[in-house]
Amino acid sequence: MRNAVRVLLAVVVALTLALAVDLVLTRDHSARGAVIGGISAGNRDTAGLQPVLDELTARSKQPVVLRTPEGTAAIAPDALGLSFDADATRERLLEQPRNPVTRLAALLGRSRDVEPVVTLDRAAMDVALDEHRTALEKAAVEGGVHYDGTTPVGDQPAPGERIARDAAARVLVDRWLDGGPVDMPMEPFSPTVSAQVVDATVAGGATRATSGPLRLIDRRKREVEVPAGDIGSILTFVPDGRGGLVPSVDEKRARKILSPDLDPSQRPAVSARFSLQTGAPTVVPAVNGARINWPKTLDALASSAIARGSDRRVDVVYDEVKPKLTTEAARKLGVRELISEYTTSGFSSASGENIRLVAAEVDGALVLPGKVFSLNGHTGPRGAAQGYVDSTIINNGRAATAVGGGISQFATTLYNATYFAGLEDIEHTEHAYYISRYPEAREATVFEGAIDLKFRNNTRHGVLIETSWSPSAVTVRLWGTKAYEVESITGERYGYTDPEKITLPKGDDCIASGGSKGFTTSDTRIVRDARTGQEITRNTRTVRYAPEPIVRCI
Repeated sequence: MRNAVRVLLAVVVALTLALAVDLVLTRDHSARGAVIGGISAGNRDTAGLQPVLDELTARSKQPVVLRTPEGTAAIAPDALGLSFDADATRERLLEQPRNPVTRLAALLGRSRDVEPVVTLDRAAMDVALDEHRTALEKAAVEGGVHYDGTTPVGDQPAPGERIARDAAARVLVDRWLDGGPVDMPMEPFSPTVSAQVVDATVAGGATRATSGPLRLIDRRKREVEVPAGDIGSILTFVPDGRGGLVPSVDEKRARKILSPDLDPSQRPAVSARFSLQTGAPTVVPAVNGARINWPKTLDALASSAIARGSDRRVDVVYDEVKPKLTTEAARKLGVRELISEYTTSGFSSASGENIRLVAAEVDGALVLPGKVFSLNGHTGPRGAAQGYVDSTIINNGRAATAVGGGISQFATTLYNATYFAGLEDIEHTEHAYYISRYPEAREATVFEGAIDLKFRNNTRHGVLIETSWSPSAVTVRLWGTKAYEVESITGERYGYTDPEKITLPKGDDCIASGGSKGFTTSDTRIVRDARTGQEITRNTRTVRYAPEPIVRCI
């Protein structure tokens, strides 16, 4: 007995001595047998640990490959909310185990796992997993009902499999830096709708829905029949999120079926406008529109279809549509007096027809305060399809013909009306050479898609454009509230240039001309306040007209 005690004491002393020696030898080193992320890191000083930490840092920057029975997804670590602390991991590796059994096991060659210092933002992880749910999870099949013709068919539910989020958070922290795919823990989950609910819906509301036709009553009190077959083609039953099924109508399909009968019941809103029949502007009241509210109408249709004892008649729901310009807003625009008027004359019959058409399109146009009026933008295309005819234009410095020719005369008339109203000139272009029936340096040409006439209503009131036409003249009147008095001063002509002589083959493309000299001149517009007479602006525009060539047709 005494010998056994001596032997035991000797063993204890030897082990104690060995542990003491190991403690001294591993001081400022990592613990013997330490393994981190599958990398051996035992008994290394700070410098020796650096390659291990570098490897873990490199892994921490690589996409994390998540793996489930459904598939895989590579996600950036920061998107998953993962971060690695290399300094804190170094300190953890340098911690020596206090348990002598653990130290002894390490001396005998047993390895010990050390976890890297990893943090996880759970909210970020949840967002990332939600974004990759399709690739990683098996969705549950919700119960529902659809139709085969007029017969309801139950869609039976089936369970799904999803990532167990709490367990996934622990696995990510433990396995992220191991250097391979991370297998996500899964859990089953059931759909919200049970088979019993599906069967009850088929036997109840779904069967009632296609038991006969429905009738929609529009705002004109006209009835539109919806046959049972059409109801079955647009209706399904979907989960309500609380374990039940509710009717749902395919709006796109329903509108395709019902719009031909119901669209005529809608009414567009009509903006207020101004009439000049009495010789002065009066407001013609606006008319509110009516537009079908399809979601509400179809909800009412579905509710009526499944209701017990319903007379299966549904009123179409409409939304009131306000016009762009209400009656009240029109009356506040201050369109009450003539603020400018201009007339030009002396055009050919063909040009006159084009002028008549464009004047009719512009007649009644209303330019709101601060808005820009574009002649090209307002009329749109001015071609043969719109009724315009061939007439004279200026092309490449000489007379030619084209569809829509002569419209520049209307542009000049409109420009001068806006000029004397004091409205802001945004864009206008003079003719290449001077035409005697227009005022010098105060005229405009237009060409579809290239040259436009634009002005801004720079008053606090609306501006109504009135046009009138006769076979010999066109007039533009502007109505609003007079804000400005305008004076025009035409400069002297100077810098005359002689025309060139051109000889062309006789034909439709040749228009003979005696030509005229070119010259330079200017126009100065002085704008004064109509109430005080105080000068507001004074602008001079200098225009150089090219000579009109002498054209001979041989």
